[in-house]
Amino acid sequence: MDIKIIGSGCADCDKLYNNMEEAIRQAGVTATLGRVEDLIEMVRMGVMTTPSVTIDGKLVVSARVPKVDKLVEILKENM
Repeated sequence: MDIKIIGSGCADCDKLYNNMEEAIRQAGVTATLGRVEDLIEMVRMGVMTTPSVTIDGKLVVSARVPKVDKLVEILKENM
């Protein structure tokens, strides 16, 4: 599972990254977690609002910071 946190490095982006780290641990999934902070790359990906999350290239969260338990649900739905 390839997970990307998309955003400019703002406080919400950092919180989402930290929440996702914890969600990955709680869900017990094997995943690679990364960040996309480059505006041009975000546009190439078709992401216009941040913070956002993609899992294996699919946009699953947009313009919000879900709590850890919601992210665990999202991870399990996308396994």
